[in-house]
Formats: sequence, structure tokens, C-alpha cells
Amino acid sequence: QVQLVESGGGLVQAGGSLRLSCAASGLTFSRYSMAWFRQCPGKERTFVGVIRWTGSNTDYADSVKGRFTISRNNAKNTVYLQMNSLKPEDTAVYYCAARYGYGDDTNKYDYWGQGTQVTVSS
Repeated sequence: QVQLVESGGGLVQAGGSLRLSCAASGLTFSRYSMAWFRQCPGKERTFVGVIRWTGSNTDYADSVKGRFTISRNNAKNTVYLQMNSLKPEDTAVYYCAARYGYGDDTNKYDYWGQGTQVTVSS
């Protein structure tokens, strides 16, 4: 059974930082691209960033470029999202997801975590 478990969310002031983690089990982690998405109440889930299974490529939404960084540790089956210079508009539930292949299409992701809340106060 595949499980993705996010952690590290919380409340932070604007300009602060948080690091999210996503621990994976039940899949061959090193064969999956891993991505982060986020969702605000009443809105669609949107792409934040993705890292290729090898760790050799990353891509980000324009709204987070230069502020967020995705990394992974295949030995620990874990992907990270380092979030710096946080803004109130970054407030959302953040989800990690896994897929074969690579990209930002929500519908192409096979496995999802339960999400972790990030709240940025102004």
C-alpha cells in the first residue's frame, strides 16, 4: 500500500520560512517524480513544483520561483519543499504527489498525501 505522509506545516509570519517533508512508503521511490501542489478553500489544487526521480531536474510555478526549492533524498524516500520569503497568498493546504514521468498535470499523478496546512500571517 502506497503512503505519502506530509509534515512540517504550520503558522508563520510573512517573510518567514518553512520546510515541508513528504515521506513515502510502498513504492519504489527512486522511480517516481515527486511534486508539491497546494489548494486554498474553494479553489482548485494548483501545481507548486516537481522534481524528477533522479533529482536532476526541477520546475516551479511562476508564483514560487526563486522562493521555493524542492529536493529529495532517495535513500530516505523523502521529498522536501523549502519555502522562503513566505507571503500571505502562500496560505494553503500543501500536498505531495508521485507519478511516473514528469510534469505539472494534476491528473497525471498516481498517489497523493493527505496534505499539511501552511498559514502565513501578514
